[in-house]
Amino acid sequence: MGDILVGTCSWTDRELVGSGWYPVGRRDAEGRLRHYAERFPVVEVDASYYALPGERNSRLWAERTPDGFVFDVKAFSLLTGHPTRSAVMPDGLPADSRDPGVLDAVWARFAAGIAPLRRAGRLGGVLFQFPPWFRPGARAEAFLADTARRTEGWPVSVEFRHPDWWREGRAEATRALLARYAMAAVAVDMVQSLPSSLPPVVHVTSPRLSVVRFHGRSTAWGTGSKEDRFRHAYDEGELAEWVPRLERAAGQVEQLHVLFNNCCGDAAVRAAETMARLLGLSSPADRPGPFVPFRQDPLPGGPPGVTPRPRRPQRQEHEHSDR
Repeated sequence: MGDILVGTCSWTDRELVGSGWYPVGRRDAEGRLRHYAERFPVVEVDASYYALPGERNSRLWAERTPDGFVFDVKAFSLLTGHPTRSAVMPDGLPADSRDPGVLDAVWARFAAGIAPLRRAGRLGGVLFQFPPWFRPGARAEAFLADTARRTEGWPVSVEFRHPDWWREGRAEATRALLARYAMAAVAVDMVQSLPSSLPPVVHVTSPRLSVVRFHGRSTAWGTGSKEDRFRHAYDEGELAEWVPRLERAAGQVEQLHVLFNNCCGDAAVRAAETMARLLGLSSPADRPGPFVPFRQDPLPGGPPGVTPRPRRPQRQEHEHSDR
C-alpha cells in the first residue's frame, strides 16, 4: 500500500487567510506555512501558474517545512497553452508560446525556480493542467511529448479539462499515452451534470504517483466567478464515496496525493481534515518520525531514483466519529 498524502491546493488563498483558520501570531508568510505543514503533509502551489516561481521562495518553503513535507507545483500558464499576461513574462519576453526561443527561456526559468525543492527532496510533483480546448489529437500528443522531454526526471501529473480524453472508447488510449511518459493522470471530483464534466475515475498511469483533485460540485463550473466555481462544502457522505477508490489507487502507486481545491473560506482545509480522518491517517504532528518521500537525484539532471524510505505508521481502522 502506497502512502496517501492529503492536503489543499493553496495555503495562501485570501479567503482561507481571512477565514480565521490561521491562529493569531501565525498569520505572516512564515507562520502560515509552518501552521499548515503541522497539519498536512502536502500542498499545491498554485501561484506558479500565474507567475514563474522564484528560487528564493522555493528555498524558504523548504526551510520552513518539516522533513517529508512536499509541494506539488502547478506549471506556469505559458507551459500549458493558457493565455499569459505580458507583465509576468521574464526579461521583457513576449507571451508567445509559439516562439521556440521564448519557450526555452521560460522552461529554464521554471526549472531554476523549483530547483531548491528538488534539491531538498520536497518536490512532490509538477502539475500540468491543460485548458478545455486542449483536446485529443496529433498536436496535443506532440505537445505532451515535448513536455515529457523537458521534464525528464521530474514527477509529473497531468490534468485534462476536455472530456474527450476520458470518454468511452478513448480512455484506454489516454492511459497508454500518459503511461508511455510515466506521467500521472489526475482524477477529479466535480459536478457531473455539465457537458464538460469529467468522470470520477482514478486512472493509474505511473507506478510512482497518482493525484486526485477535488474541485467542489458547483454548477457554475466554467461560467461563474472564482468564488462561484469553487463554492462547495463537502459533506462526509460525499467524501466517503471516494474512500474505496483512493485505497485501490494507493495499492498501485508509491504516493497518492489527494488535494482539495474548493477554496472558499476554510472549506478546503475542513474537507481535507475530514478525508484524512475517513482514511485513518494521522496528522504530521502525530507521527513518531519524519515521513520521507521518494528522493530525487542531485541536480542538474538524470532520472530521480526511488530509494528505500520509512513507511508511515500503520493506518488506523476507519472511524466515522470525531477524534
